[in-house]
Amino acid sequence: MIPVEASTSIVMTPSSKWSRTTFETCSTHGVTTSGPFGLPRASTGDLIAGISVALVLIPQSLAYAEIAGVPPYVGLFAAGLPPLLAAPFTSSPYLQTGPVALTSLLTFGALSGLAVAESPQYIELAALLALIVGVTRILLGLLRMGTVAYLMSQPVLQGFTSAAAILIVSSQVPAIFGANPGEREGVLNRAIWSIGHPAEWETTALVLAALTIAVVLGSRLRHKLFPGVLLVVVGTTIWSSATDYTGATIGDLPDGFLTLSLALPYGEWTTLLIPGLVIALVGFAEPASISRTFAAADRIPWNANKEFVGNGIANLASSLSGGFPVGGSFSRSSLNRLAGATSIWSGAITGLVVLAALPFASNLETLPRAALGGVVFTAVFRLIQPVPIIKMWTKSAPQAAIATGTFAATLLTAPNVERGVIIGVVLSIAFHLYREMRTDHDHEMVDGALHIRPSGVIWFASTPALEDAVRSAVLENSTITSVVIDFIRCGRLDYSGAQTLGAVVDDLLAQGIDVSIVNVPPHAERSLGVFLGGRCGVRTLEEIPADNRYQWVAPWRRANADRP
Repeated sequence: MIPVEASTSIVMTPSSKWSRTTFETCSTHGVTTSGPFGLPRASTGDLIAGISVALVLIPQSLAYAEIAGVPPYVGLFAAGLPPLLAAPFTSSPYLQTGPVALTSLLTFGALSGLAVAESPQYIELAALLALIVGVTRILLGLLRMGTVAYLMSQPVLQGFTSAAAILIVSSQVPAIFGANPGEREGVLNRAIWSIGHPAEWETTALVLAALTIAVVLGSRLRHKLFPGVLLVVVGTTIWSSATDYTGATIGDLPDGFLTLSLALPYGEWTTLLIPGLVIALVGFAEPASISRTFAAADRIPWNANKEFVGNGIANLASSLSGGFPVGGSFSRSSLNRLAGATSIWSGAITGLVVLAALPFASNLETLPRAALGGVVFTAVFRLIQPVPIIKMWTKSAPQAAIATGTFAATLLTAPNVERGVIIGVVLSIAFHLYREMRTDHDHEMVDGALHIRPSGVIWFASTPALEDAVRSAVLENSTITSVVIDFIRCGRLDYSGAQTLGAVVDDLLAQGIDVSIVNVPPHAERSLGVFLGGRCGVRTLEEIPADNRYQWVAPWRRANADRP
């Protein structure tokens, strides 16, 4: 329950923008009020939360860098400057930006066919990809196109997320089992080979991975703020150094601070444009979902356009740092909120802590990869959710087919998982068009009059069905003397549909059959008035009220709607 003294009313302006007054007065779940320049004031909670998140972000960034195909230290570069520079531009006070699993997998899919993973060329391409993602998100935000965050259908997201989670977990299987699949290609192929060759397993690696998973999951049960990830990372690193562990470790990590540069292979931007657009849109689904969830729970404002800009700035910062595309993390954002964050400055503090830790990064060189694989597993395995897709088949077979198709396409096109998303979107559009083209037509004979009731959307692609239905009904009933077309079930009628209907009516009238059109919805009156005005019960354009006659005119021009 939200304390009475902490809650305030929220007002949305007509332009769908949160006013400055709203930002200054909203105070829910401890969110601080505005400070200088309209930015919120930092609090002790921000300091505690920022440090807590940084302690989780550091090992996660190393792990997600491996998923992206870049050296682990690049993950640290993508974890420092992005949350720091993005903080003043973000909308949600809880969203934590940095390397995330799904975006890392999309990055690997985009670059795996262009260069050898972890090579200098690959690293430069990853930074260029981050630049493209950043510019795209900033443009979407500045053009006030934040609504695209809502356009990705849930079946596509569910299918892609579950398949991507399987691929991410599979990518860590060789490290968890301590197996070496050699030069075998394909994430799933390498995972299956590693599981199917017990003789190649390394007992110590398995124990380390199992211990990591047990500690991290157990710590969550004990308390959500218990630093289980930090505990296993520090513990296994110290143990590895003390025992001269001979298994796979993350290897060399450079000391010192960031070296900023934009010397990138710009000649490859056309190759990376489509993957960059996909990552910019698909990768934003997670931070958008996180921010909307927390905003609804705490009754605080959230602006998708502003969040797009903030995420874009974060990716520009990652590119400048020599990193790779980044996004919003659900687990770290949840930790940020639970740890007491009250403003956007918690993210900035997280970035500062990571930057301050960079000179000491070499202390993690002996961190076993098996432990890192366990960290990734605990962060991602809950995203594998086949049950909702299975249940979807009992509720909507077409939507379930889209989810299943996206799921299968993502697995089959790996590592180019962005193709799975594109296939899912194409399936969604195809189903939508198929449904829109299906216009049902109920008809019955009443005293020699044919009553026909079209339902659905009547547009240029569905009008042939309406035309065929009317002509077929007339041919089947030679005693018809009149036709009544009832639009009571019509969802929408466009210009082309009205034009075709006008031609059908003209043919019927030429055959001596009377035609009446009834229950015309307001949105269809103008289109019908153009072709049938003054006939068959359809009002002329002059008889139609201005609001209906000019309903297609932009709202700011409706004041002049009465002009001839």
